[in-house]
Formats: sequence, structure tokens, C-alpha cells
Amino acid sequence: MAGSSRCRGKRHTFKQWVMVAVCALAVSACAGESYQVAAMEASDGGDQKAAISLARKEVARFTGPDQCSRTNALNCGTLALAYGTLAGYQILDRDRTGGEASFRSAREALTLTEPENRPGATAMVYRDVSEAYWKIGDRTRAIDVFKDGRAAGADKYLYMSSAARALDPQPANSPANPPATNPTATNSPTGGPQPAEPQPADPEPNLQRTVRYWGTGAAPQ
Repeated sequence: MAGSSRCRGKRHTFKQWVMVAVCALAVSACAGESYQVAAMEASDGGDQKAAISLARKEVARFTGPDQCSRTNALNCGTLALAYGTLAGYQILDRDRTGGEASFRSAREALTLTEPENRPGATAMVYRDVSEAYWKIGDRTRAIDVFKDGRAAGADKYLYMSSAARALDPQPANSPANPPATNPTATNSPTGGPQPAEPQPADPEPNLQRTVRYWGTGAAPQ
């Protein structure tokens, strides 16, 4: 894929795995150049207007009755993600009106998305928009978008957003973050178990398994 050369041997970022999932939503999308990767790179470089222009081209690729309609929902999930990404770039560019309009279009596409794909697509759309608001400092709107996505049936990807972490911070030794253990630890001279050595945190754990690969049924190993 186009995004793989960017890493040049480095570890994939979470956002790049999302771009892989976007491509996998429609097998035909992988055959040609994806504007999503170029838009992501432009946005990461601070050029939101270029990212918006490229994201509009991606939206155009999947707009039309032959791509997404009530009688043909093949690419509705992909169209929803494209609109959600566009909304995020517009919000980062401080165009809230345009961002909300694109967000509405994304939600409309989600209503046409096939039921088995809808939870994952919903999570990506709402997370993109929530994160964009979070980055520009509108925490209230970011949290509201997160709550709306939760009510809309988004899957676990939505809960990796900043708004979700702010609403439900996990204590260091909670069930979701148990203390590290060392299965090879030996007994101490006093007879008790030797304290386990602290394990380094992995900032991007098992990223492949957190993204749905619609249309392929499997994530890379």
C-alpha cells in the first residue's frame, strides 16, 4: 500500500493502520492511489488546507449511486470514513461550519452502511471528529461527539479517543491495567516471591488487532 513506504522500516503508527482499514473497506479503493495517505501527511505537516483538498478528492471517489445508495451499500462505510476524515481536517483548520456539514454527511452515509460494518465505521468517524475538536481545545464538543458515537453503537475504537480517556481514566492497577508480573521470578531468601521487574509500557499495543479489515476478514499478523 501507499502508506507502507512512509515508515521505511519504522513501526506503523495507529493512524496508518486506520488508513489501511479505510482502504480495505473497499477492495477497489486499493487498486488506485488513495488521497487519504497524502492528506494525512499534509495534515501532520500542518497544512490543513492541502489535507482538506485531498480529502475532498477522496470523498468524490466514493460519491454517487454506483458507490453508495439505498440499493447499493458496497462503499457506504468507506464514504462515511472519507467524510469523517474531511470533517476532522476542516475542524483543525477552524472551519467548524464546514466540519459539521461533513460530519452530517458522514452520519448519513453511516445509516446506509451494512449492519456488520456499521459499528467499526461509526467508531472511526466519531473518533476523528472528537479528536479534531479536542486538538483545537473545544473539549466540551469533543466529549459530546464521543457520547453521541457511543449512543450510535460505535465499537471499541471510539474508546481510544482523548475524550473517552478524560471521562474514564484508568488507575494504574485497575483490572484494565493490572500490575506487571514476572512468570520466571524466583523465591527470595526470606521465602516470599521476589518482586517482579517492572515491564516497559507499549505505547501502541497490538495495533493490528484494533482495526477491522472489512472486505478481507483478517488483519495482518
